[in-house]
Amino acid sequence: MKKMKRTFTRLMSGYLVLAMCVMGMAPRVEAGFLPSEVIALSKVDRAAELEQIQKALETKMIKERLGKLGFTQDEIDNRLSQLSDRQIHQFALKINDLRVGGSGFEVLVVTLLIGILVGVWFYVTGHSVVVTK
Repeated sequence: MKKMKRTFTRLMSGYLVLAMCVMGMAPRVEAGFLPSEVIALSKVDRAAELEQIQKALETKMIKERLGKLGFTQDEIDNRLSQLSDRQIHQFALKINDLRVGGSGFEVLVVTLLIGILVGVWFYVTGHSVVVTK
């Protein structure tokens, strides 16, 4: 009976660790309703989205990269003024997606924290893991 309980505990622990790893790796997904007809963007939306794009383009890293590619600030402003409302909206949405996305560093940190917590739990309870062939 004791061996069966130990086997069950090991299987359950392995399952929980696996489930936590899988849940930690799944990307966050946001969904919403889409309108059935095309909605025209107002001038206020265009101005707000242009401001959002300008803020993103003014960050140090992006400014340096555009400079290395040979773009001046006047060329960037000229190209932005030539974009249609739809293109500006799509560009602003892509910038939002870039800020939300991560580098995967968070998944690594969470996985390490879970491993440390499991190790501490084994140490505190006096359990040990023995791997045999």
